[in-house]
Amino acid sequence: MTVRRGHDGERMLTLGSRLAVPWTERTAVLAAGAVVLILVLAVLTLAWGPLGVGASEAAALITGEAEASTLFVLERLRGPRVLVAVGVGLAFGISGALFQTVTRNPLGSPDVIGLGAGAGAGVATATLFWPGLVPAPLGALAGAAAAVGLVWFSTGLGFASPARVIITGIGVAAMATALTQYVVAVALRDSASQLAAYLVGSLGTRSMEHVAVIFAALAVLVPAAAALSHRLTPMDMGDQLADSLGVSAVGTRTRAILLGVVLAAAAVSVAGPIAFVALSAPHIARRAARTPGPHLVLSALVGAVIMLAADFLVQHVPLFEGLPVGVITAGVGGVYLGYLLVSTWRRASG
Repeated sequence: MTVRRGHDGERMLTLGSRLAVPWTERTAVLAAGAVVLILVLAVLTLAWGPLGVGASEAAALITGEAEASTLFVLERLRGPRVLVAVGVGLAFGISGALFQTVTRNPLGSPDVIGLGAGAGAGVATATLFWPGLVPAPLGALAGAAAAVGLVWFSTGLGFASPARVIITGIGVAAMATALTQYVVAVALRDSASQLAAYLVGSLGTRSMEHVAVIFAALAVLVPAAAALSHRLTPMDMGDQLADSLGVSAVGTRTRAILLGVVLAAAAVSVAGPIAFVALSAPHIARRAARTPGPHLVLSALVGAVIMLAADFLVQHVPLFEGLPVGVITAGVGGVYLGYLLVSTWRRASG
């Protein structure tokens, strides 16, 4: 592992000839702080409340003398929720960073091209036509794939044009949302409440099977994102300059968006279409780092922090207790999006 200079003079942490991640002392400190915050939130989530795993229970767990109730909380109730929250946050954070970098658009995210809305439409449609036969995660994946495929073909250029991808994605998302609302309001009045939690994203009733799915996906997709990272920094400079530096802009954009789609789809399959995490995590990471670039590692860690914080609120704060975690991320993300739009408008007009 060595440190070298990138195309724009930025230091890159490299491993071999293909793996290169932008690195500065500030991002390293921020990443370490995010890891500590993740651990603190995880411990608080596990330990808080009447079912919490306290210090004595943790010590008994280490020595192998834990009671059955402690193992039940860790293996069935809170442990899977914490691990799924971390995995989903990592996936959404990296996905959003990939989208925003290659589209060079601050609003770029899987949600914008209709992945979340398509997932919701897939769940609603599967529940309508094949109730009890098609699991919700499978319906979500099918809907997300259909939405992204429709964007791909509708642009006429695949993912080559960022502007076309975003504009077409907004249209596809609107159509998918309309389909979901129709199915829920007209055809599924009786079972609408059962779909509500999944349609906004939830960590309730997660199991170790969900943990295995998201971390298996991360084990395959994170190395692929890391291998692509050395091509992402030149993309910030524009397609022509990226091409002149030997980085195929169209090819890199297509691979990055496809990789971001698969990461987001993996997260959606275990937690539902949780909104705004993929949008806000890369923004927070970039503003904290104060340097340009994709910041994949920091974006992933910020995504995990957001998910754990939201899950802590819905489990342990009376005002939010019992809500699906997606309600919290949507509310906070909506406020953040408004702030982002206003600040962008002020900079443009100033």
